[in-house]
Amino acid sequence: MKTRMYGPSTMLALALALIAAGAAYAGPGAHGPNGEHLDTAPVTMPGAISRLPDGSVSVPVPAQRRWGLRTVLATASDAAAAVELPGQVVMDPNAGGRVQALAGGKLLPGPRGLPVAGQAVRQGEVLAYVAYNASPVELANQQAQLAQVRASRQLAAQRLQRLESLEGTVPRKEIEAARSELQGLGAQERALSGSVGAREALVAPVNGVVASAMGVAGQVVEPRDVLFEVVDPARVLVEARTPDAALGSQLAGAALAGLPAVKLRFLGAARSLRDGTLPLTFRATGPGPLPLAIGQPVTVVASLRQTVRGHVLPAQAVTRSPANETVVWVKAGAERFVAQPVQVQPLDARTVVVTQGLGPDNRVVVQGASLIAQVR
Repeated sequence: MKTRMYGPSTMLALALALIAAGAAYAGPGAHGPNGEHLDTAPVTMPGAISRLPDGSVSVPVPAQRRWGLRTVLATASDAAAAVELPGQVVMDPNAGGRVQALAGGKLLPGPRGLPVAGQAVRQGEVLAYVAYNASPVELANQQAQLAQVRASRQLAAQRLQRLESLEGTVPRKEIEAARSELQGLGAQERALSGSVGAREALVAPVNGVVASAMGVAGQVVEPRDVLFEVVDPARVLVEARTPDAALGSQLAGAALAGLPAVKLRFLGAARSLRDGTLPLTFRATGPGPLPLAIGQPVTVVASLRQTVRGHVLPAQAVTRSPANETVVWVKAGAERFVAQPVQVQPLDARTVVVTQGLGPDNRVVVQGASLIAQVR
């Protein structure tokens, strides 16, 4: 009788089959090599939140309630066209100013010390002093000139005293000339005395808060150095930039992206280009303190007088797909949501218009779309 020989691959297949059979017929309480229960069937969760193989997302109804999902039936309408412009918050020249030193010297604290950023100040309040630092030669010349003027003043005073004692025997005009000479020498002495060790007072140009403070005690400053900036936080401007010189005449309104509480009022468009773009100036207003800072970059959504046809949706309905496409989530079933690529244009800080990608019978998620987009 012949013995049948098996190859290595056949032996491996037989071993795997025996292991699978053992797991399938394992008795109660049997465990595998990693401690798993071999007698327990795999657990499945048919109602779990998951992304399906076709890219859609399954969200059970209870999860939809917890997430607060809201949908609307998309309807086409005419809306004002809009463009997004890069902008920056700038200082209102009538409600802010810079504090600069006219002459070089050493910076000294004011009556309340040196101001810090965010400190409220009043117009005309002394913020700091700049002590004039003369060279030794200049200081010696000033002191010598002051000593000479003092000596001349004393001689003039003595001469006037003698003439006044001889009043009636000397002409009146000599007494008046001596008195005028004494007054002039006194004025020269006061001017020279003030120049020796003089200091310049730096005052706040307007009522407001210190936007930036760049001075420290003892700092040596140069002429025209900007040491402090004072602004009124309730009065700021927004400067947008556009390469279209005709855009200023087409504006119907404007808003700040991401800041719906801030209102913009168009003041005018410049008539000269700056770095190849035309500045458009807006005044920012709001019901309370403006959440804006000087120099802050912003995006201005400018509404035009032209109209565009599309589906108007809240801005939060638009998300990004893993491929960085602009999409909205369409409800395709009771628990199934599909990402629909679209083309959108901003209308204002809160709404957008979908120009391509949606049909009249699409039910679009307008609240909670970002939560669906995060499901992986």
